[in-house]
Amino acid sequence: MAAERAWGERGSAVLELPRTPRLVCVEYPGLVRDVGAMLRTLGGEQGVSRIYADPAKRLELYFRPKDPYCHPVCANRFPTSTVLLKVKRRTKKKQQPGTEEQNQPDVQFEMEILGTVTTVYKFQGMSDFQYLAMHSGPEGKQTSMYDKVLMLKPEKEEFFNRELPLYIPPPIFSRLDTPVDYFYRPDIQHREGYNNPQVSGENLIGLSRARRPHNAIFVNFDDEEIPAKPLDAAVQTWKKMCTNPVDKKVEEELRKLFEVRPVWSRNAVKANISVHPDKLKLLLPYLAYYMLTGPWRSLWVRFGYDPRKHPEAKIYQVLDFRIRCGMKYGYAPNDMPVKAKRSTYNYSLPITVKKPVSHTVSVHDLKQGLGTSSASGAKKPACSRYKLKESIYIFREGALPPYRQMFYQLCDLNVESLQKIIRRNDGTESECTERDGWCLPKTSDDLRDTMSLMIKQLIRSTRPALFSNTTSSEDGKEQLAYESGEDEDDEEEEEEDFKPSDGSENEMETEILDYV
Repeated sequence: MAAERAWGERGSAVLELPRTPRLVCVEYPGLVRDVGAMLRTLGGEQGVSRIYADPAKRLELYFRPKDPYCHPVCANRFPTSTVLLKVKRRTKKKQQPGTEEQNQPDVQFEMEILGTVTTVYKFQGMSDFQYLAMHSGPEGKQTSMYDKVLMLKPEKEEFFNRELPLYIPPPIFSRLDTPVDYFYRPDIQHREGYNNPQVSGENLIGLSRARRPHNAIFVNFDDEEIPAKPLDAAVQTWKKMCTNPVDKKVEEELRKLFEVRPVWSRNAVKANISVHPDKLKLLLPYLAYYMLTGPWRSLWVRFGYDPRKHPEAKIYQVLDFRIRCGMKYGYAPNDMPVKAKRSTYNYSLPITVKKPVSHTVSVHDLKQGLGTSSASGAKKPACSRYKLKESIYIFREGALPPYRQMFYQLCDLNVESLQKIIRRNDGTESECTERDGWCLPKTSDDLRDTMSLMIKQLIRSTRPALFSNTTSSEDGKEQLAYESGEDEDDEEEEEEDFKPSDGSENEMETEILDYV
């Protein structure tokens, strides 16, 4: 017996639970006759261990593990406090001597606790739609195509040149494995004067969502006039939400920031003021307008200030910088010093990841002041709960950017050599162009080359093994190819506590979608 039995006052057994072993329970949706076959449907012991090591993963069960077209059914992970109990029933038959009659048998139970169960996986969802590689003949006869579409051994060229139907189903058919109610919305009632956008093409879905009531003003570089004041709706919305001293304090802090510096990025604001993102969405359109194109794109500009008319505004221009990748830079994609937030090599299907329950912010919460307040049990102090680190918008020598793609303002490049490149035409600025602003042509290219060289030298000093087999270029100079801001895939600038909306992978585009 794993535990000694003691008897309580009323005859109940008192058992001492063993501390080890700790077990994991899987509520398998089937009758198990072969444990080995059952484990293979779960990915084997290694597959189960890998899933158990990541609490965010769901356990996948493939009823046809050898079929690449099989879609899994997934189990959710739950904590539990149970025990695995082994019960033995012993029966002794009693027979009186000299008679054939048998008395009531003597039944004894023995219990043994094998371990405590701390985690359980439960299959609560439905299986995804399944697709079989079958071909329908002229008489409706189904023929399996697995031996023709799956390469199970090395094949000759004839195998690949055969005429066969394409069997390329999606990895999943349904993003949800639990039934949900479809709450169909009525036709959207737009404001007076709203006209549906002009769309073309038979398969194009038109816009059917009304604008979000953030009331931001967007300005293009070629617009002649810039706004001097916010929209009345933006004023009313902020006044309606600004109902406590915390909000008024945040408003004053942001006003002072725009007095010191007329152009700010949203990340820079978040690094200087502790304000809830939902409140910031309402406050920024109240104090500034948003530039869509040109050298100040994706930035918020103080009302009444036109950077196209002030040469000193070149220090507020934006630089789209991306860490370069390739063997000529000394490291392969897998050795990138800044890891990507997403990767096609580590992609997980939506049904295989357990999404955390998001905290919904209500209008009541906003009115109670989420500017700098925090719950009593919050980890961060109230004064910095929503603040981001300075590295989110400032570039310093000897430090890696937090993300592979960064939007820096030129004044936030805190390196003397970079500032010399920016100030090459101080006092002689004559024209503001959409590509280079008040700077000399190709200034952004020179800044990117210098920053890339600094990052490469930093990585060389911290990880010399990556550069052990690389050779230097001619004349001993580091030749770094020009990298445009539009040629590479956009990387999302995620924030520490609050991620941008799911509408886009690009931070600039995501910010625009927040207001459109």
